[in-house]
Amino acid sequence: MMNNEKSGGYSRRNFLKASAVATAGFMIVPRQVLGGTGFIAPSDRINLGYIGTGKQVYTLLRNIGKVQETMVVAACDVDRKKLAKFVGEATQLNATKSGHPVPAFGDYRELLARPDVDAVVVATPDHWHAMNVIDAAKSGKDIYCEKPLALTIDEGRAMVEAVKKYKRVLQTGSMQRSQYNFRQAADLVKNGYIGEIKEINVAVGEPVKQCDLPSMPIPDYLDWDRWIGPSLYRGYHPTLSPPIEDDKWAWWRGYRGFGGGYITDWGAHMFDIVQWALDMDASGPVSFVPPEQPGSVEGLYFTYANGVRVNHKAWGQHNAIQFVGTEGKIEVSRGALNTEPVGLAKQSPKASDKLVYHSDNHYQDWIDAIKKRSKPIADVEVGHRTASVCNAINIAYELQQPLGWNPKKELFDNAYANMLKGRPYRKGWDYQDF
Repeated sequence: MMNNEKSGGYSRRNFLKASAVATAGFMIVPRQVLGGTGFIAPSDRINLGYIGTGKQVYTLLRNIGKVQETMVVAACDVDRKKLAKFVGEATQLNATKSGHPVPAFGDYRELLARPDVDAVVVATPDHWHAMNVIDAAKSGKDIYCEKPLALTIDEGRAMVEAVKKYKRVLQTGSMQRSQYNFRQAADLVKNGYIGEIKEINVAVGEPVKQCDLPSMPIPDYLDWDRWIGPSLYRGYHPTLSPPIEDDKWAWWRGYRGFGGGYITDWGAHMFDIVQWALDMDASGPVSFVPPEQPGSVEGLYFTYANGVRVNHKAWGQHNAIQFVGTEGKIEVSRGALNTEPVGLAKQSPKASDKLVYHSDNHYQDWIDAIKKRSKPIADVEVGHRTASVCNAINIAYELQQPLGWNPKKELFDNAYANMLKGRPYRKGWDYQDF
């Protein structure tokens, strides 16, 4: 992650030119020749580059690594210690396949310029997603991007347009769509098994807040300027990027300019299932109403054009959804699927049911979509629409006034709210030239 000005003779403009040349014509890319049991032809291998090697990445490395046709061929991070650890673990994983080495980079554009990288896994903080994804699309790479897809609504739409323009396959890391509990809940809601939906309650944590952390000395292993990247500069604090020895989650997610609080952290999972179950993957709500009490961290609700109301509130379970219908109720989380009537939890679909996209493995689904050049279960538009819901919730909490939303035009009925659909960038950092 690096700003767009020249560094070591390598500029963003040169990167884009190199990418255009690499993707414009036919190129033979040498890969290691495999043989023996489990042989996978080089033409069937999907070579991966990982951008961002923090704590979250190991779940991705492990699960994507189980897809036999994948191979890690490059990695990038601005924290040299985290990068070194990841390279070691990726090298061990590769040893079970062909033993491919894993070169390390501090600038993600150097990784993207490699012709042997077929696809990238973006696991950077949210404020980097747009630049990482758009540059990856321009350089001809397919993409797995962690949720939430985008830090802002405008960035999400730009990501959609770039992925479409360069005909890339993008899977958003909303992996709950590939889990039984959530798929079953979505199918039951979608096909009217609990009647007409009257209300939905989503229990996730608080909205984003301003970053009030004090500045501290920058560790010598961390390129803090690159970590900040396109966001407005602020001093280092280990809460934002903790040392690898602390073995704790970074909480940049909680602060404006870097993440979206629990609204985008867990909300990107739970509000995503609401969108899915209501068949709103290409649309969204039409209004957002924050609580009357200033400073409240829950109590907002939003509504869809059909009148369905979704409440952001605690209702008895944490990180879970409660669908309330005229003929029953469904409560779903990663660990439970409770229904009224009880038998619905294991209800087999009827022949007449219109079922949601079926995926049992979010990572295999992405690789299969790459091979087929098709849309995966959580493609870029899906990820953008869910992130837009989350970001609109944060905007309504911040302004503390009701907002109308046009999901087709992607505009609020409030001029200041529309300004918050985007964000300011540091000089020299942008994604506008795709």
